[in-house]
Amino acid sequence: MAAPRHLLLRLWGLGTLGMVLSIATGAYWWEKQLPQQLQSAINASDYEACIRTSEQLAALRWLGDGAPEEQALCRQKHAAQLWEEGHTIAALALQQQLIASGHGDLDIHRQTLDRWQQSLKDQAVALFREGELQKALDLLDPLKGHARSSVSQLSATLMEIWNRNQLEQLRLVQLVEQERWWEALDSLNKLDHPWWQQEARATRQQVENAIQALDAAQEHQQHPAVHADVISGDALDAAVQDQLRQGLDPWTAFSTGCSHLGGRVEEDGPESFCRRTSPSP
Repeated sequence: MAAPRHLLLRLWGLGTLGMVLSIATGAYWWEKQLPQQLQSAINASDYEACIRTSEQLAALRWLGDGAPEEQALCRQKHAAQLWEEGHTIAALALQQQLIASGHGDLDIHRQTLDRWQQSLKDQAVALFREGELQKALDLLDPLKGHARSSVSQLSATLMEIWNRNQLEQLRLVQLVEQERWWEALDSLNKLDHPWWQQEARATRQQVENAIQALDAAQEHQQHPAVHADVISGDALDAAVQDQLRQGLDPWTAFSTGCSHLGGRVEEDGPESFCRRTSPSP
């Protein structure tokens, strides 16, 4: 005989209630186990498990309080662990979450974040000075907050300094090829980045040697107004520079250049000059 409809409904209701009570009992039992698991994770320094457990506890607690202090402690410990292991980006993200949560000693948490960020800035500047521009920029990238942030400005400054020195180095190469020694020296003095200065060290020595050689050669010249048969000016300069390029010392370069122009070296007190071997008519 079929059961009455109201009896079936009642039995169904009792079954549903039983299921709900069973789920609630299981959740309640699981909630009671989580604090112990949480403490075990902390004791074992398993901070990832600690965070997962605290999140589960927060989801199960009926009042919605969760375990904010435990979770803050887990995040603090895990962020410090990540930082020590060199996972800087993950450490910064977790530290920022910790501050955003509003739990724990926020002043200390902010000081830690500031200290880590400054450490990365210092590392980036050190890399930049060693010539590692891209590594420096990559290190700063996670710290950027907005276009006008101090980190964004620092990145822009590093790129500006690097590009300026790079362009000056290209100009320097052209000036040396053209033997425009004084302009090349001025270009060298405009290099203000340690790495680029080191790269141009050999070029600086070349430029300074060339200038010294020219100065030494010019000391042996006499002004043409004193003697009409004195060889000087652009012709003698070109002849002397040609000998200097062949590796002669300044005095030999002056003597040889003078000879090639049909002259001989004569001394007049502290000065030397190049006089034609046959007097001018």
